Amino acid sequence: MASTKKLRMGMIGGGPGAFIGAVHRTAACLDEEIELVCGVFSSDPEKSYEMGKQLGLASDRVYATYKEMIECEQKTKGMDFVAIVTPNHVHYEPAVLALRAGFDVVLDKPMCLSLQEARELSQIVHDTGRTLCLTHTYTGYPMVKQARQMIARNDLGSIRKVYVEYPQGWLSHAEVNSKQAQWRLDPKRSGPAGCLGDIGVHAFNLAEYITGLQVTHVCADLQIVIAGRQLDDDASVLLRFNNGATGVLMASQICTGEENNLKIRVYGDKGSIEWQHADCNTLAVRWF
Repeated sequence: MASTKKLRMGMIGGGPGAFIGAVHRTAACLDEEIELVCGVFSSDPEKSYEMGKQLGLASDRVYATYKEMIECEQKTKGMDFVAIVTPNHVHYEPAVLALRAGFDVVLDKPMCLSLQEARELSQIVHDTGRTLCLTHTYTGYPMVKQARQMIARNDLGSIRKVYVEYPQGWLSHAEVNSKQAQWRLDPKRSGPAGCLGDIGVHAFNLAEYITGLQVTHVCADLQIVIAGRQLDDDASVLLRFNNGATGVLMASQICTGEENNLKIRVYGDKGSIEWQHADCNTLAVRWF
């Protein structure tokens, strides 16, 4: 039997204390078609090298900066694509450098910090002919795909109402000193949105992905519940879709006791579906 050549992945970010980098590495290994071959895992070179050692990488394939990695891997043609799993403010520049160097890019959301940067990045993708994959992980669940397929087949009929919510509780109190909280609460590193940009985008993406509709209008109420913060930690949004349906999106990081229970309900004139992350292998379907 002929062997299948694995895609060679480089990684930017995902070092000690990081969260999403390990998730990407695990996901990349699931079908045994991707191999992590190089990376720069921290802005601190020593931490980057130590992480590379823990991951079993050759010492000369672990780098101090992403510029160095992209330049070296371009010369040696040692990787096929790069996964960027850094804090938000380190998304745009490494993505641009990688695309222009001829590499495809898997980029954790958000794409960047501004609409202008997003438009520039889109143009670079067009000019280089490379692929930019923006990840929203919840769309990968089988029951989410089942719901999307049912709506595409018109099983639920005309979609009338969408409710989607993402409650978290890890920022319910002011005393949060983790590495993850530090950059997410800093507008220079997180961007202009806090809760809405961190988890609200997952709810928004899921609503459009499952229904196949597009949001055309929003009316948002963003709140800073914990005094002293610079970014929103609670959001309520009214939605209107391109077929005339309406919806409600709730995202909050001050819902005490909650973890990551993203939940969506979609109502059509024939039936409805309900899915939640806490019971991810179940899809509730109700008929008229």
